[in-house]
Amino acid sequence: MTGAEALSGGPPAGDPDLTSPGLEGSPDALRAAMGRLLLTLADTKRILGLRYSDWLLGAPAIEAGIAASSMAQDEWGHARLLYATLGDFGEDPRVLEHERDAANWTSLEVLDGPFEDWAQFVGRSLVVDAALAIALEGLKAGLYAPIDGRLAKMLAEEEFHRSLLEAWCTRLASGSTEARGRLGAAITGAFPAALRWVGPGDGPHARLREAGLTSGAPTLRAALVGRVRPFVRSLGLDLPGPASLDDDWDGTRARGAGQPDDDVVERARGDRNRALFVE
Repeated sequence: MTGAEALSGGPPAGDPDLTSPGLEGSPDALRAAMGRLLLTLADTKRILGLRYSDWLLGAPAIEAGIAASSMAQDEWGHARLLYATLGDFGEDPRVLEHERDAANWTSLEVLDGPFEDWAQFVGRSLVVDAALAIALEGLKAGLYAPIDGRLAKMLAEEEFHRSLLEAWCTRLASGSTEARGRLGAAITGAFPAALRWVGPGDGPHARLREAGLTSGAPTLRAALVGRVRPFVRSLGLDLPGPASLDDDWDGTRARGAGQPDDDVVERARGDRNRALFVE
């Protein structure tokens, strides 16, 4: 079953008072749950974009570096749109982008530190990019109208990222034993956290599912497995299951314990160029 097939049924119809066209007048807990989802998507895209940008000059070929730079720009653009949407929840997008400390960022934890080499970059990015695409597809399957018009372009660009990342993975897997081993470690190391992140199954996510605003945790996890596993198996690898939710899950930030390193957060906020900001 592919990821698209897993999501094709969509969520059950929600209470129209909660889901159409936005969430005005909805219970605070439901609004908070949607805000949490949008923020973790935005933060993950912002940090992933910075991790992509690191490989403009570090890729094994100039064409790959240029492609990584293009992918970075896509992710930054997606993040800005998602931050802007959070203005509907009473948040200040400028504060979200430029004034939070690292402990308040909600990005997927496998991006907390930099990629150590090209194989880790490619393997982790394959997993994280797939998780982002599945999360966006789950949101598109829901009934939250204010975000719907922004998702089609995001998903088209995610498909472009997928084609590049799978091509790079295939090349690495057909190379040396060391390259193949590093790639496998990157993919299998990142997948449990991504599987948990895309379908946490905690209280806030359950509220969104019950209101018809996104797909449920089992559906999202099945979609991520359906998207990634066939390709990974074609490389002669397999995938582990999800990380446990019991040990280090931070329900407020919808991610595991820890935080992005200070360097990437400073870059994400634009600290080094703050005096040059022009809005």
